[in-house]
Amino acid sequence: MPRYFIKLSFKGTNYHGWQSQPNANTVQAEIERALATLTHESTETTGAGRTDAGVHANNYFAHFDTDHNLAENPADFVYKLNSILPGDICVHHILPVIPDAHARYSAISRTYTYTISRFKDPFTPEFSWYYPLPLDISAMNEASFSLKKFSDFTSFSKLHSDVKTNNCRVLEALWTEEDAKLVFTIKADRFLRNMVRAIVGTMIDAGKGKIKASELEKIIEGKNRSLAGFSVPAQGLMLWEIEYPGEIYL
Repeated sequence: MPRYFIKLSFKGTNYHGWQSQPNANTVQAEIERALATLTHESTETTGAGRTDAGVHANNYFAHFDTDHNLAENPADFVYKLNSILPGDICVHHILPVIPDAHARYSAISRTYTYTISRFKDPFTPEFSWYYPLPLDISAMNEASFSLKKFSDFTSFSKLHSDVKTNNCRVLEALWTEEDAKLVFTIKADRFLRNMVRAIVGTMIDAGKGKIKASELEKIIEGKNRSLAGFSVPAQGLMLWEIEYPGEIYL
C-alpha cells in the first residue's frame, strides 16, 4: 500500500503524550480515530517518537499506509481531518513518501526548545515554566557547549528505559534571551526519554552557580542519572522540528 507522512502540531496539555495508551487520552489515538472516520478503515500510525504528557509539538510526523489515493487531493483530505480533530491538534500536510520511509528511523535530526518565563504571565503558563530566580545565561551557555563533546548521555536518561544505546550526537545547544523568557534550543540526531528536561534542570544548577561547565562534564562522564539535576516541568518543552532526507518524499 502507498505510504504517507502526516505533518502535524499539537498542544500537549490535555494529552498523555503521542503514543496510544490504555485508558489515557493521546494524540495518536485522536489521529487514528480521525483517519478511520475518513478512510472507513482501521488506520495504524507510527509516530516519530514518544512525547511525555504535557509536552507540545510545533512539528511532528507520523506515517501510515492506505489504499486510498490521498495524493490526488491532499489539501481536501487535510481540511476534512482538521474538521474532525479537536482544536488542540492541527494537521498541516499529507505527504506521499517512498515505501520504506519511517517517521522514526528515517529522521536525520530533531530539535527541541524549552522555555522559561522570568515573570509570571497568565497567558502562557501552558507553554513555559515560570522561574523568577536569577540565572546566569553565560554560565548556562558555557555548560551547553560541553554537551557537544560527548556521545553517551546516560546521566540524562530516564531510568529503566528500553533503548539499546544511550548514545546521541548533539549538534546544537544554545540559550537565548527573548523579552522576559529564556529559551534553550537543542538539536541532536536522537534523544533519550526525559533527556532534554534533565539537561535543562542541570543547566539551572549552572545558572545558579551551583556547578561549573567542568562539573557538568564530570556528571556526563559519570553515566549516572542521580548525578544530574532535576527534570523541569513538561509544559515548557516543545518538539520544534524533525528533519528528514529529501529523497524519501515522492
